[in-house]
Amino acid sequence: MQWKQVLSTMKPYKPGRSTDEVKKAYGLENVVKLASNENPYGCAPSVTEFLRNASMPFEIYPDGHGTTLRTKLAKKHRVDEASILFGNGSDEIISIISRALLDEHVHTIIPTPSFPQYAHNAKIEGADITEIPLRNGYHDLNDFLDAINERTAIIWVCNPNNPTGSLIPSSEIVQFLEKVPENILVVLDEAYFEYVTDPNHIDSITLLERFPNILVLRTFSKAYGLASFRIGYAVGSPAIITDLNKVRNPFNNNTLGVTVASIALEDNAFIENCQKLNEIQRERFKAFASEKGIHMFDSETNFVLVEVPGDADEASEFLLQQGYIVRSGNALGTPGYVRVTIGSEEQTTGLLQAFNLLLTEKGR
Repeated sequence: MQWKQVLSTMKPYKPGRSTDEVKKAYGLENVVKLASNENPYGCAPSVTEFLRNASMPFEIYPDGHGTTLRTKLAKKHRVDEASILFGNGSDEIISIISRALLDEHVHTIIPTPSFPQYAHNAKIEGADITEIPLRNGYHDLNDFLDAINERTAIIWVCNPNNPTGSLIPSSEIVQFLEKVPENILVVLDEAYFEYVTDPNHIDSITLLERFPNILVLRTFSKAYGLASFRIGYAVGSPAIITDLNKVRNPFNNNTLGVTVASIALEDNAFIENCQKLNEIQRERFKAFASEKGIHMFDSETNFVLVEVPGDADEASEFLLQQGYIVRSGNALGTPGYVRVTIGSEEQTTGLLQAFNLLLTEKGR
């Protein structure tokens, strides 16, 4: 087979272990998955109620335009319906953007450590990549500006950032965008937007009129609790969306996923409650880290990146044996740390007890 040469240097995505797999491997009755930043409170009750009695023509192709969801999102964000692009999760949108703009002749700028799909897709397309290291867990946007050259096509900004959870102040985003050339696409990946509680943070979608070269990514996989349905979307200028749609596969979202996303979008009370509950448990993590003298990055998301004694893989394994699946920082570019999804009050209590045992066992 005449594969792209770069594939020999890459590895396929390796999903984390399932709860059933961990139960069987360690003889555990109860296992809590806190590794993929899913919503511990599930989805809106209206979605659950709909699914109990859902009936639809399975033999018919989906509405390739996602009309109902598109109309509701356009109204919510006060944008033209032509400003919205749907993807099979944000992951597919990242692939669409990369396929449309990147090749061996252009350059892209990526934060590191951050969401790995930016670099993964850029490598497949053969683009020249400049990775900008975080500073204390945050993007340094001045470093991004310094890295721009005449071949730069895309700048990726993950805000809040995964895996650190850090949020770039809106004022810094605006100052940055004022300096980026208009022919460069700036992708603002905001998968965790609904969890942000900083009162000074502004909705980046409101910046579109002023900065038509930005593309804002959102998802129904996190706060909306619809990860299994794989619905992501981007909001940008109609001109950019039109060109991206030339790359998008037809019928890339299934009928059921689009339908439940349309229902979930109407339940603002559910999202507000999830944000509130998440912040309460996030503060517990912060207090725990301070009490134990371990470092934890500032987070405006539904996860925390927290320091562990010794090797991150070994710490993850220890917590796994206690029935808690977390993400080792060794796989995220943050050795010495684990990323923990913020669970419910009960889940957080158990996880902190297990974490305390980890610190005791490792002499911390």
